[in-house]
Amino acid sequence: MNEDKTFSFELFPPKTEQGMAKLQETVRRLNERRPAFFSCTYGAGGSTRERTFATVDWLVSQGIETAPHLTCIGASRAEILEILDRYRGQGIRRIVALRGDPPSGTGLAGGELSHASELVALIREHHGDHFHIEVAAYPEMHPQAPNFFADLDHFKEKVAAGADSAITQYFYNADAYVHFVDQCRARGIEAPIVPGIMPITNYSSLARFSDACGAEIPRWIRKRLEAHADDVEAIRAFGLEVVTALCEKLLAAGAPGLHFYTMNQADPTLAIWDRLGI
Repeated sequence: MNEDKTFSFELFPPKTEQGMAKLQETVRRLNERRPAFFSCTYGAGGSTRERTFATVDWLVSQGIETAPHLTCIGASRAEILEILDRYRGQGIRRIVALRGDPPSGTGLAGGELSHASELVALIREHHGDHFHIEVAAYPEMHPQAPNFFADLDHFKEKVAAGADSAITQYFYNADAYVHFVDQCRARGIEAPIVPGIMPITNYSSLARFSDACGAEIPRWIRKRLEAHADDVEAIRAFGLEVVTALCEKLLAAGAPGLHFYTMNQADPTLAIWDRLGI
């Protein structure tokens, strides 16, 4: 079942030397499972730019297939092209191209590009087919989209601009993903759409983050997690059960792989991985 699937992990750039040491140990453990690549996030408005570079540099130095996130909000074309040249010079062949968000409290930042589709087009214009370009997809709709169909249109524009494949926002409803893929195929969007998977380890932080980014936690899952209160072990055991079952449904439904949002932790992702028998 898994031979033709793509499995990958997302990291975020740590803020401290201690955090970097922890990330390196996490990567060492995850990399033993031979993922297709590790992606590395890029903060709002490029706010983690230097730390992203440091993390990417280390991953590349370890011979690890790396897919840096690159956002266009608040950046000039020249800045974006400089970063792309940097990555190409390092032998990087994969980019996660995103619109991104302005830093908190700044309102809409300046910059010459407003949409991820424009960023994808810029990459293709200057680098041809050198980079495999991943873009974002939202099975439950982007929180800023006016409606589901407008969001689909935006996604189609990114693929038409040259995106090779997509990684979704995390979700806990397999039907939302299946419906989204069906709607994409009906519109002639054939790019592979890989589900983003968020392990459940802490209810309060997950609820806060999900409310902010528009990812729904189904009521039955919320109520079970609330019932566990501060019992960390019970929350993790239930989360492992729920997310493993979700992954099984997605793979059985034809998902082309899984992209794990690791939050720089190895254990929660590896527990799911082992249950799945990948």
